[in-house]
Amino acid sequence: MSQPQTIPRPLVRLNQWTILLSVILSWATGITWILIIPLAANLLGILCNYNPVLRVGKLFLTMPRSVYIPEDAQQQKFNSSIASLCLAVGLLGYLLHWQVVGHIFTSMVAIASSIAIAGFCIGCFLHFQLKQWQYRRSLKKSF
Repeated sequence: MSQPQTIPRPLVRLNQWTILLSVILSWATGITWILIIPLAANLLGILCNYNPVLRVGKLFLTMPRSVYIPEDAQQQKFNSSIASLCLAVGLLGYLLHWQVVGHIFTSMVAIASSIAIAGFCIGCFLHFQLKQWQYRRSLKKSF
């Protein structure tokens, strides 16, 4: 039986910090194109299994991967999908001069990443609820 794919927690935290700091930096400077950095990194991770932020961060891991607390790769893809959607809609809102839309969606992703850094993953909770709903639905179909 194969082992599930995992990502060391420090790399997940690095990605969360990259998202949070990019949003804050874009707000502080007014340069909304900064949002392209986490958006592109996460989209590459989702579509090509290659997140440049994680690849660079991996160079700085001082211990073997197995020592770090593992995070499920599929879970992280789900979280990256949510973050990418929020970043894309936020960036699009700014580019179309819909400042309220831009602020709402970038605020959502900034709040979610800061809460995840603090220890509670909103995306993980949503993914768990989705899996529970799918399981209950499959039980109803079998009867």
